[in-house]
Amino acid sequence: MKHSTNLLLGALALLLSFNVQAFRFQDTTGKIHQLSDYKGRWVLVNFWATWCPPCLKEIPDLMAIYEQRKDVMIIGVAMDIDDPQTVLDFVRSKAINYPIVLGNRVIASQLDDVSLLPSTYFYDPDGNPAARQMGIVSRESIEAFLNTKSTGNSR
Repeated sequence: MKHSTNLLLGALALLLSFNVQAFRFQDTTGKIHQLSDYKGRWVLVNFWATWCPPCLKEIPDLMAIYEQRKDVMIIGVAMDIDDPQTVLDFVRSKAINYPIVLGNRVIASQLDDVSLLPSTYFYDPDGNPAARQMGIVSRESIEAFLNTKSTGNSR
């Protein structure tokens, strides 16, 4: 009896941990993105806003990584909660090449209580949480992190 209880508790813990790390976002084109869709790739979920200067500074680096590394998926979550048109205009004007989600606290809560912008969440190719960066990221810092963790599967 004790063994089956421990087994049940273990299975429940795995299920709960999966729900905490899984997400389901719909981007501005209507496409659904789920963590499980990107098995075998690093996933970076970047929370940002058009009114946040450090957020805007990191966008070119995120665009370059998305363009050049096929082992990395980037999803931007714009937290301009009250002004989606500003986000859409900004994305178009900057030609952001990775998917953008119109975010809010409910969407963000799938990952965490995002209290600082920018914030970036890293998931390894198996879909496990790997790191969280509160504040600005750079191409160099992302590349260094990925190179220490991966087997070098870049294009």
